[in-house]
Amino acid sequence: MQNPTTIVKWSVLEKIGFRFSFVYCSLFIILQNNGAYPFWEFIMVKPTEWMQQFIPWFAKIFLNLPKPITVFTNGSGDTTYDYVCVLVFFILALIATVIWSIADRNKPNYKTLYYWITLAIRFYIAFMLINYGLAKVIKLQFPSPYFYRLLEPYGDSSPMGLAWTFLGFSKGYNLFMGIAELLAILLLFRRTMTVGVIITLMTASNVMAVNYFFDVPVKIMSTHLVLFTLLLLSHDIKKLFQFFFTDNAVRLTTVNQPVYSNNWFKPLALTFKLLIIGFVLIYGVIGGVKSLYSNGDMAAKPKNYGLYEITYFEKNNKAITADENNTKRWKYIIIEWEGLIQIQTMDHSKLYYKTEIDSLTNSLKLKSYNDASDTFNLKLINTGPTFRVDAVFKGDTIKAFGNTKQKEDFLLMNRGFNWINEYPFNR
Repeated sequence: MQNPTTIVKWSVLEKIGFRFSFVYCSLFIILQNNGAYPFWEFIMVKPTEWMQQFIPWFAKIFLNLPKPITVFTNGSGDTTYDYVCVLVFFILALIATVIWSIADRNKPNYKTLYYWITLAIRFYIAFMLINYGLAKVIKLQFPSPYFYRLLEPYGDSSPMGLAWTFLGFSKGYNLFMGIAELLAILLLFRRTMTVGVIITLMTASNVMAVNYFFDVPVKIMSTHLVLFTLLLLSHDIKKLFQFFFTDNAVRLTTVNQPVYSNNWFKPLALTFKLLIIGFVLIYGVIGGVKSLYSNGDMAAKPKNYGLYEITYFEKNNKAITADENNTKRWKYIIIEWEGLIQIQTMDHSKLYYKTEIDSLTNSLKLKSYNDASDTFNLKLINTGPTFRVDAVFKGDTIKAFGNTKQKEDFLLMNRGFNWINEYPFNR
């Protein structure tokens, strides 16, 4: 590698700050990658196993937690395990910074290492947001409100459930958010890094705010996206301040790429970069579209799809009134996914059953998710606007009648967009 003719000397604080940032960011990106880099989870199988052994031990010995750590990163990225990981990364970065600062105190700068760590950070943020952006553009992350959401009172939903309903309602807003996140692709190129960082900072800050204020368990990751973005922005922060708040002429500079004597390195690196970007985009689109049609909004609807509102319910030839105290009386039957049926009772309890077609009786065979012995057959006769149900449920003969409903029957789903509103339509 060739050294530059002019050696730029960093201040002591700049070097200390870089050493800490380099170690901490490297640990987080390598060990808490969150699926940003393609195939990274396969590379990290063994290190992940070691981490899942070390972190519970560390928490037990040094933190004296009231409960042992047995839950690891799952749908929630804010588990106790994840927070202890962040603490360990922080401590290791501090120790490494002290040792590094003593052993390498005469180093004038770390321009080469700075390039490589910013490259790792840029690709981490970009791939993370591209994945999220595609999930919004294709409308996978926030699906349209399900029947149970449309029936659920606002006060009974969790803050995260409320956010998912709000964000999932609008295809247009999903597209808007998705495009904003996809613009993180600008981070992948040094010449567009600064404009990409500015856009990404706004996008990542909004994601972080939603996660914080609606209690979405991705706070650690979204916070780091913002911190990493600010770290990238620090490269141009002085010039941006001059541009916005002074009348001085400024010129942005790119992060210099190391110069290598091997002529094959640059074209090889460019080819690898384009292949990785192409893979992430193409695989993301193909996988997203496939998921959209397999389990998303475009998935095939099961037979008898719809919401069945029970207006008359009879048990053992005795009519049961629609009273909230009649907790065993059925109120709704929901058929929204193939092989799944949900029964709601008057007290809003939800019973989930797997379903199979019983060809001998021309009915549905239901099997409880929670109790394997809880099985029964349900015969549903759907005549369009009305329906009838016959079943023997836990030894009781059930007969029920009612009205069928679709999502378009709810105000939230049928109000639509209106350019003209003589008065606010706030219901």
